[in-house]
Amino acid sequence: MSASGDDEDGLISGINVTPLVDVTLVLLIIFMVTAKIIVSRGMPMDLPKAASGEEVQQIFSVELTADGKTAIDGKNVANDDAIGSAAKIAREKNKDLRAVIRADRKVEHGRVIHVLDLLKRSGVAKIAFAVSPVPEGVPVDTEAK
Repeated sequence: MSASGDDEDGLISGINVTPLVDVTLVLLIIFMVTAKIIVSRGMPMDLPKAASGEEVQQIFSVELTADGKTAIDGKNVANDDAIGSAAKIAREKNKDLRAVIRADRKVEHGRVIHVLDLLKRSGVAKIAFAVSPVPEGVPVDTEAK
């Protein structure tokens, strides 16, 4: 027996990519199904553009500060839970109520989501976030200071 020319040593001379393609397709299908579920649970919001920085008509203004204070239409309230009852009262006066949330950059994400939930449960359908206009040509600072 000569070792030259025989491929009986168990050496692999090619790579089979079929299992890789199968796994990739399965992962793609899983991603497509879960992406649809994640998107459907989102909360529809009417958000202003930060680049334009146009003034938003403020009918029901909610201000959240980093030190935990909450104000509704410029008046301080005891806590975030007071937003729900105030929003219901304002909604009774105006069926097409628009709420604008002014949250400090350092306010916790969970607190903003809680306020959004309170507004939605109160029947407020139009919710916007107030932003500061950025001068044209100046890059938007995304880092929290």
